[in-house]
Amino acid sequence: MDTIYVVMPAYNEEANIEETVRAWYGILDGKGAASRLVIADSGSKDRTHEILLSLQKDYPKLEILENTEKQHGPKVIALYDHAIKNGIDYIFQTDSDGQTNPEEFERFWKLRKKYDGIFGLRNERGDGKARAFVERVVCAILRMYFGVKIPDANAPFRLMRTETVEKYLYKMKPDYNLPNIMMTTYFVYYHEKTKFIPISFRPRQGGVNSINIPKIVRIGWKALGDFRELKKGMK
Repeated sequence: MDTIYVVMPAYNEEANIEETVRAWYGILDGKGAASRLVIADSGSKDRTHEILLSLQKDYPKLEILENTEKQHGPKVIALYDHAIKNGIDYIFQTDSDGQTNPEEFERFWKLRKKYDGIFGLRNERGDGKARAFVERVVCAILRMYFGVKIPDANAPFRLMRTETVEKYLYKMKPDYNLPNIMMTTYFVYYHEKTKFIPISFRPRQGGVNSINIPKIVRIGWKALGDFRELKKGMK
């Protein structure tokens, strides 16, 4: 029976984390015994960690990664690395802010044997026009730098074969800020079997997003240099 790690980074998500765990934990039903819901929580200044620890009593397959950097990107890399090292068959990554819908997961899971990576496509976004514009700019830059045509590079709703993730994860440094964007790029650039499926994407369900537009601009500016370096290692 196939195993899966449902992985999420978390940072100051006390308003969302309990409902998120309850909503996504059922995904593990019918999966291999080693399957887990794994949340990377490091650096939260609110009650996120306390809530997660209390939830483990009722959700024994909830695992917490505590010793990661606090930024979203390094947490995602640490989560993928954790799945690889534990020999898990599939990784499903989403975020812990309540913007994605677990009811849409099953369609992805049914297609897992046909594809190396199945990625969410946010045709309509509940998090604002500014973020949708940023995503369009990112996809345009990826096409310019890497020659790849990607409709949504950074959607936090992705089911991937772990063995395929392993091929590309360690091309990035552990503290890299944009691993999902580059992971999608690698999958498409190297012609892995990929599919993009429309998903819903709700407004943040509670709390304040730690990544605002000015921060996105700063990360994006740095990303241009990172893309140039990463491109040098691609054949």
